[in-house]
Amino acid sequence: MTDLAQVPDFPADEFTDVLAANVDYARRFEDAHLTGRAVRGLAIVTCMDSRIEPLSIVGMRPGDVKIIRNAGARVTEDVLRTLVLATHLLGVTRVLVMPHTDCKMASGTEAEVHAAILDASGMDTRSLEIRTVRDQEEALATDIMRVRTFPLLHPGVTVAGAVYDVHTGLLLPFHPSTAAIAGL
Repeated sequence: MTDLAQVPDFPADEFTDVLAANVDYARRFEDAHLTGRAVRGLAIVTCMDSRIEPLSIVGMRPGDVKIIRNAGARVTEDVLRTLVLATHLLGVTRVLVMPHTDCKMASGTEAEVHAAILDASGMDTRSLEIRTVRDQEEALATDIMRVRTFPLLHPGVTVAGAVYDVHTGLLLPFHPSTAAIAGL
């Protein structure tokens, strides 16, 4: 159990902009009626890259979709755990694995990323698996298959993959047979 006396107070000075923006957001807030269910039955697994606006990309609104984000849009154990909850309890019937072009996780090897972190901060992160992507097509195919074959998901979940192009805004459906031709 956490000793709450040991948890530092909220550092308000460092988050003044965030709190002020939230006050403005709360003044216009209209989504109190939403539930935790994915109204459109969709979950999107995508990258944490701030150029990606998942709801806008697929033409949906708050409450329509469950969004799961991490570095590189990889299907990790935590993503699978989240999808189990989403498919059994939150109305998810479709999963879209959506990495993107120009992804930092696809720009170097695991060793190179660890070296860059060491150079930037002096921190040795080699005990952590970064999950870089040497081949985006292969990684996406692996992640799609990982979701499709995970035995704890609700039966009948439809899984697809598509690459979001950060330069054009287009979503490029993944077809293993034509991905090499498209340069993915």
